[in-house]
Amino acid sequence: MSNCKPDKIIYDFDTVIPRVNTSSYKWDYNPEVIPLWVADMDFKAAPCILEAIQKKIDHGIFGYTKTPDSYYFSVINWWKRRHAWTIQKDWILPVGGLVPGTSICLSALTEPGDKVILNTPAYNAFFNCIKDCGREISESKLLYKDGKYSFDYEDFEACCKDAKVFLLCNPQNPAGRLWTKDELEKIGDICLKHGVTVITDEIHCDIVPPGSSYTPFAGIKEEFQQNCVSLISPTKCFNIAGLQVANIVAADPELREKISKVMDWWVYVDMNQIGEAALQGAFTKEGENWLDQMNAYVHENFLYMKERFASEFPQVHVCDLEATYLAWADFSALMPSTRELQDYLIDNYKVWINSGEMYGDCRFMRINIACPRATLKEGLDRAFAGIKAYLSR
Repeated sequence: MSNCKPDKIIYDFDTVIPRVNTSSYKWDYNPEVIPLWVADMDFKAAPCILEAIQKKIDHGIFGYTKTPDSYYFSVINWWKRRHAWTIQKDWILPVGGLVPGTSICLSALTEPGDKVILNTPAYNAFFNCIKDCGREISESKLLYKDGKYSFDYEDFEACCKDAKVFLLCNPQNPAGRLWTKDELEKIGDICLKHGVTVITDEIHCDIVPPGSSYTPFAGIKEEFQQNCVSLISPTKCFNIAGLQVANIVAADPELREKISKVMDWWVYVDMNQIGEAALQGAFTKEGENWLDQMNAYVHENFLYMKERFASEFPQVHVCDLEATYLAWADFSALMPSTRELQDYLIDNYKVWINSGEMYGDCRFMRINIACPRATLKEGLDRAFAGIKAYLSR
């Protein structure tokens, strides 16, 4: 367990909670396999969330609902207290998830055939959202140097000259970068210069190591706030993705009106009552305490995993995990592509780690470390045995 002040509740992240036969996409897709792939955690939700949900269940009626003021105030207070970003109530458009939220924003702010800038490697759903909306991907590859990613500002600006929207991932998935204020400011200024609107997915914003903090893109300066749409949700950081709760935040009235119109066309994009209650339970002092301890535990998992790679496969460079619980490991010194290795590990060693191919770089693998240490150890034991066998064929 992580170190906490004596006056705080100590939460348990070590207990392995069986998830097979619980309709878990992660565990029931292939029950024989240890899944270090799908981006959800194997930690039980914080007690404050469970209590909020139970209160809603005890009421026993689940008819059509309107979003209460208390929901908006929970969102506003959380971001002001934790991230010094002041959001107004009328900027917030609740939605059932950030993937549909991304498609809604793309549909609202672009036309078929418009170019959307995407930094790669990128979360695989972004590729699908852009293509499924009939838009064109304008790829701006992140620079990878000395084991760390950064923006290629020159290439990015070239892409901005004929693009309509930039789809930003802040923090970055899968590379695990926690973009600095200076980096975001440079990117934002380029977008303003060329009239490119920013859609920023900030779903991983609260998953950072102890002592670190993320910078909300919209909070950097007023010009950015008026030129962007922020996609935010507690689902990743509090492990409640199945409850379908998220928010589109747009300060600019014109952008907000366009998005609202598309939401009206789609009709059924609202979140449910349970998700609404879960968010309000999460965005409390107790939820913040749970979150801080979870982040400390995940960071310890990362250090454990990195030490094991250094000991058993020093050729594999594990990128520093500045944010998210998704480690990004460079296997290029061992093999040109990890696609075949992924399938080999699943078929022969019953452990699933995603090849980076689906994110745009087959040299890498993405490893979900948000699980009890015993699960991570077993998964790495199997993976390392499998990698050795694969290399010795």
